[in-house]
Amino acid sequence: MSALDLAAATTRRDETVEIVLLLAFSGGYIDAYTWIIHGVMANAQTANLIFLWVHATAGNWTKALHFVPPLLAFAAGIVIATWLRRVAGERASAISILLEILLLIAIGILHNRMPDLAGTLGISLVAAMQTAVFTRVEGVLCSTVMITGNLRQAIETIFVAVAGSAPPGTLRRSGIYFALCAVFGCGAAAGAFVTQAIPNLALGIPVVALLAVLLRCEASHQKGAP
Repeated sequence: MSALDLAAATTRRDETVEIVLLLAFSGGYIDAYTWIIHGVMANAQTANLIFLWVHATAGNWTKALHFVPPLLAFAAGIVIATWLRRVAGERASAISILLEILLLIAIGILHNRMPDLAGTLGISLVAAMQTAVFTRVEGVLCSTVMITGNLRQAIETIFVAVAGSAPPGTLRRSGIYFALCAVFGCGAAAGAFVTQAIPNLALGIPVVALLAVLLRCEASHQKGAP
């Protein structure tokens, strides 16, 4: 068995390429949705922090405080996901996805009756859980909610491959990182288009993507069970 075959055989079910690409699409989509609907970022808390201080230093505290709730909700989501990993072990990924689906369905149904703040809090919580639980693809670090780290890794790995003496699978790994960036962008484009066209139904698409992730996780779990 080759090194690549061995790596594929030992990959956790929540670290496969198919799953992280679905999550990256969902991550980009949700960020576009929250920016258009709520004027904040669900995943990119760096942007929220920058906007907070830009408005704060200009003395516009009303706009500055608009970016505080998603930051706090994101922090709460990280705590929940960390606790979930501790108590649920390998089942944390499936449970996390199920919670994300239920939250998005609830927000989508109640969106017209809920204040913007509640929708923002719920979606930032969802984004944080995805960030904390799904951190790797085929055993190496990646992100499904932003492209900065993925783009750096893609460029670094392709440079190593071109420079020579690269370990087996380096070009494939670079391709995975570039694919994550591209799929995240496609998700953002789809999120922007659908949110502006049918805002009341827009959250249905990431729910479908997350449902596909949940089904794949569960199918892999049952296949690997004795």
